[in-house]
Amino acid sequence: MTIANAYLSAAGSAEALLRDPAVGARWAEPSALKYFTVGGLAAHLGRQVLSVPEALAAPVPDGVPIGLLDHYSRSAWANEDLEGEVNVAIRSRGEDSAAEGPEALVANVSAMVEKLRTEFDGGPLPEVVGLPWTGWSLTFDDFLTTRLLELVIHSDDLAVSVGVETPVLPASAIEPVVDLLTRISMQRHGQAAVLRALSRSERAPESVSAF
Repeated sequence: MTIANAYLSAAGSAEALLRDPAVGARWAEPSALKYFTVGGLAAHLGRQVLSVPEALAAPVPDGVPIGLLDHYSRSAWANEDLEGEVNVAIRSRGEDSAAEGPEALVANVSAMVEKLRTEFDGGPLPEVVGLPWTGWSLTFDDFLTTRLLELVIHSDDLAVSVGVETPVLPASAIEPVVDLLTRISMQRHGQAAVLRALSRSERAPESVSAF
């Protein structure tokens, strides 16, 4: 399965989670993520679908697209604390979007998932995507991998927040995320730390979190 198909699978799963009555019922309550309400987190999850056309339509900067590890090492949100300017802005955008309510979010995400299915099936797909919110570019597959990672992680965050089961995704969707998280973790903590965390509980470090 291609990354595009894996992404669409995760996007459809996220849409179904957003439709769960438990999400709307707890919309204004705190989520499992510090400083995010359930509604704000739901809107942030939905943005991983709604922001895709923005990137596909953006001009592609000059130069060679950067790799995924460079993307995360350069991304401010991944390298500052929760009170950092970029992370505050991300949460504010989510909370502002949440003000429209759960029904509006579900309708927008549902329509966009269908639109992306049609566009991805119809092709041709771009080779490189410019990210207007960063100023650099990624290959199309790498860009969708970053959105896939967000969908997978925040689907778990949202499910935990409202007390429902975390969606089970096909291997084609979860394996690229686990691979990327492992590579980011090795970059941050070193090979030995990740190896021990996965194979030797008696020598495992306290944390090898990628973020």
